[in-house]
Amino acid sequence: MFHDVYKNKTVLITGHTGFKGSWLALWLRELGADVVGYSLDPPSQPNNFEATNLREKITDIRGDIRDLDRLLDTFTRYQPEFVFHLAAQPLVRFSYREPKMTFDANVGGTVNLLEAVRNTSSVKVLVNVTSDKCYADRDRVWGYRESDPLGGPDPYSASKGCAELVFNAYLKSYFSKGGGHDRPIGAASVRAGNVIGGGDWAVDRLVPDCIRSLSRHQPIFLRNPHSVRPWQHVLEALGGYLLLGACLSKNPEKYSGAWNFGPDDAGHLTVLALTDLLIKFWGEGVRVDISDPGSPHEAKLLRLNCDKAHAELSWHNVLPVDKCVRMTVQWYRNYYRQGQGRDLSALCIEQIRDYMNQAAGMHLDLDVEAILSGAVVYS
Repeated sequence: MFHDVYKNKTVLITGHTGFKGSWLALWLRELGADVVGYSLDPPSQPNNFEATNLREKITDIRGDIRDLDRLLDTFTRYQPEFVFHLAAQPLVRFSYREPKMTFDANVGGTVNLLEAVRNTSSVKVLVNVTSDKCYADRDRVWGYRESDPLGGPDPYSASKGCAELVFNAYLKSYFSKGGGHDRPIGAASVRAGNVIGGGDWAVDRLVPDCIRSLSRHQPIFLRNPHSVRPWQHVLEALGGYLLLGACLSKNPEKYSGAWNFGPDDAGHLTVLALTDLLIKFWGEGVRVDISDPGSPHEAKLLRLNCDKAHAELSWHNVLPVDKCVRMTVQWYRNYYRQGQGRDLSALCIEQIRDYMNQAAGMHLDLDVEAILSGAVVYS
């Protein structure tokens, strides 16, 4: 998998205690990497970091992305070759309550991370994770391309647009050939759709909110039932990040820049449709529409155009949306059946391996050398 690009390499993940970060750490460990995590404490109780006993499996460092000195010390001590930056304030509604904290973490934190990369000679690859909400909200029916205008009306979206501008400035000024750096660094900024999967308990996020209600036999209250979002399993997005990171290590000039990783058309569902799938696979549950025209603004229609990733990385979604939801419900069912304190890392690894096997069966085996040579055939 990935031609052993990550095997025995030191990989630093910011935000490893979060939902996506913890899954990424488990997958990289499965690939043979030495994983170093830098993050605040887990953002919720319960959380995937503790549910998978990840502290015992990687180097776990607690630190704030806004603390440049501690971040620089961590880079200096561990000398990572690969960096995946996921640490962020990730919630739209929270950003309305705490705009300064959101900009400090998402913009200032990105500046700190880029400074750490710029000043650490060991780093060969940086994958900077932002969001599909970094694009200026046009509520249009076709998907946003990587070249579309950035920005947004809410503090979260605006902070992600700003972070993209900061990243691009560092890419052009320091990481590209001819920039201020003495060597090119493979650096990419990645924008994924709404990811779902086991182990997410964040507040104000659809699937965790639904699971909390279902596990307590309570109704599911939907704020924006008719909003359309690009839904995909967390492994789909992470597979794209890992593939891109591997390609960046081989050809930094070609693969640096911005990339979208979102589902195909079948994965663009309304909030209502996704909720109905969750109820179906859970086996019971009811939903209630509580939409309020006076609530804080959130985009009603959000699609990503992923032609670039399809054409240049041969990356495609592996899992149909109903399989994504089924895998997600399976994870939570296991968690609530076994209770807190049980190590669910084996279930995560089982799902990771199942995903890799399905990708290989579709000739989407994420073979880096084949992609670089143009020999990959997708079916």
